[in-house]
Amino acid sequence: MGRKSFNEKLQDSKDMPKVVEVLDPKAVVRYGGTKMLIAPPLAYDEVMRKIPYGKVMTADYLRQYLAKKHDADYTCPLTAGLFINIAAHAAVERAEKGTIPGTRPIIDETPYWRVLKKDGELNEKYPGGIEGHQMLLEAEGHTVIRKGKSYFVQDYQEKAYELE
Repeated sequence: MGRKSFNEKLQDSKDMPKVVEVLDPKAVVRYGGTKMLIAPPLAYDEVMRKIPYGKVMTADYLRQYLAKKHDADYTCPLTAGLFINIAAHAAVERAEKGTIPGTRPIIDETPYWRVLKKDGELNEKYPGGIEGHQMLLEAEGHTVIRKGKSYFVQDYQEKAYELE
């Protein structure tokens, strides 16, 4: 059996969501509580699909939203990063599979490019790297600026999408 596709990974919820108790004092202080949510990849994908054209959201906001929804203090930052990337790569995988030669791809779209890292930074781990992320954001009217070695959406807070 070969490696799982990104879409297979996206669908693999195992025993998630689950809220686990974290007793490490440093983690409790850092994240503000003992209840940590481990949300499945599909939970991230579902939220990402709600971000409208021209709007953006930070991964931190997405994590806070899911934690609140599941009555947790915070969301596991490690799995969040992994699962956001799985959702991004799964979206590209679906688009590539839906392509008929000579036509545009069939869109089953998770607009992953609308999810930014902290402070509006672009995500180098997304499909196409920084260049691909920048191209998709600029196509929606965002201005991408460089600060040192990193790239950011200029005034991203003004275009931030907040969930109900």
